[in-house]
Amino acid sequence: MPLRALKNKFGNIMNSGDVILTEDYVELSPEARKKNAPKMMVRTFRLEEFESVKDILASIREGYTICIVNMLPLKDKDSIGLKRAIDKLKKTVDANNGDIAAFGEHWLVVTPSVARVYRAARTAPQEGNEPTAEGTGSVQTY
Repeated sequence: MPLRALKNKFGNIMNSGDVILTEDYVELSPEARKKNAPKMMVRTFRLEEFESVKDILASIREGYTICIVNMLPLKDKDSIGLKRAIDKLKKTVDANNGDIAAFGEHWLVVTPSVARVYRAARTAPQEGNEPTAEGTGSVQTY
């Protein structure tokens, strides 16, 4: 009886083909799981070594993950490896129409084609005036 109550309560959310009722539990079909999956995910990564770029590349190619990458561990170990990793990320992002930008000294944000990184418009300094940090943003384009 409690399972019928659940079905009645959630029946308008899911089609009857999405729910399989048994005596002990309610099982969602694989199609229902896909329907309820998140459309976009934000995930953090650490670049420990050059090989750790493979996980980030897989997420970029999947197209549904915004990657926030801590590049400090690799920067401390191997600056040439860091440059290679960033170049590899940049090529993959360009091929997938995504976006990549650095913020702070140790962080990258890598987005798929459905998202862009906001970059504030930079204004030219007027004569005699020093440029202000206001409105310039701290995002560096790669």
